[in-house]
Amino acid sequence: MSPSPSDRPIRSFVIRASRATDSQRKALEQHWNAHVIPYDAAPLDLARYFPKSGPLTIEVGFGMGDSLLEMALKEPKSNFLGIEVHRPGIGKLLRGIAQHNLQNLKIMCHDATEVIANCFDVNSVDRLLIFFPDPWPKKRHYKRRIIQVEFVELLATRLVAGGLLHLATDWEEYALHMMKLLQNESMLTNCADAGRFCDASTRPETKFEQRGRRLGHGVWDLLFYKAG
Repeated sequence: MSPSPSDRPIRSFVIRASRATDSQRKALEQHWNAHVIPYDAAPLDLARYFPKSGPLTIEVGFGMGDSLLEMALKEPKSNFLGIEVHRPGIGKLLRGIAQHNLQNLKIMCHDATEVIANCFDVNSVDRLLIFFPDPWPKKRHYKRRIIQVEFVELLATRLVAGGLLHLATDWEEYALHMMKLLQNESMLTNCADAGRFCDASTRPETKFEQRGRRLGHGVWDLLFYKAG
């Protein structure tokens, strides 16, 4: 007997129909085993997957992976983990990882809530990024948004003292929702002062964002740190 809709857990993603290009499919076939970490509900042994130790950044829902690849290239002494479930985006990022022979960037293809809850201990992540998550603009769909009270608390527990949580959206109502939840989390402090959004120049500009700006969309960034 399948569970009723009310018993099913809220996922951090929704699988959307999309077709991978030939190059993305080829990258998935050739580079998956080398760069995609299999999910296991146990603390992740980072030393097994990253040749060098360094600060760890996790991006939840990296889309096509362009900004994550750019960060990994610019910060070779840091390690990066991208969490995504959409195969075309994973394929494109795998292609970039292989082209640049990157050793400091890995991928996990699984629900982000479970990965962060089960694969990382408290006080173990230096930076958490969630850029342009699905805003689910209809009120009846608000419960599907990834930024909820429980998830914010989970993220805060995983950050090291002084660690950063960086969110961005082009949906103003969602930005205000995020701000309220982050301001109410006692472990987090706004880097830009209470109630204020931050300068987006602290992260790479995504293609999604560039398209939105051309259409006249605003962008709101939130940057919070975990107090020691």
